[in-house]
Amino acid sequence: MNQLLSGALWGLIAQILTFLQLQGNIRYGWYERYPLIILGVSIPVSWMYIKSVEALVKYYNGELWPSRLIGFCIGIIVFGLMSKFLFGESLSIKTIVCLILAATILLIQLYWK
Repeated sequence: MNQLLSGALWGLIAQILTFLQLQGNIRYGWYERYPLIILGVSIPVSWMYIKSVEALVKYYNGELWPSRLIGFCIGIIVFGLMSKFLFGESLSIKTIVCLILAATILLIQLYWK
């Protein structure tokens, strides 16, 4: 369970930072003001993704697909929530259905052995 939690946590932090790095620039104009810092953040974020995948692949005994699907689901959920709270984008029925599907995929990966 420790590998699963570790992988999910690294993935969650990396997804949040990636959202801020990419979409945050649209809202705050960070790239124009701090291009080297924004580009430099890519290095630790990439390391976090690597640690996430390593932990999840270990947890699933070397299988790659669960780590990919879990990472995808975490990313979709983070994107949906952060776009709502930082940009005030409303969640359409289509987006809500997609978030429910992502959560369903995540639950299948976590609990279907």
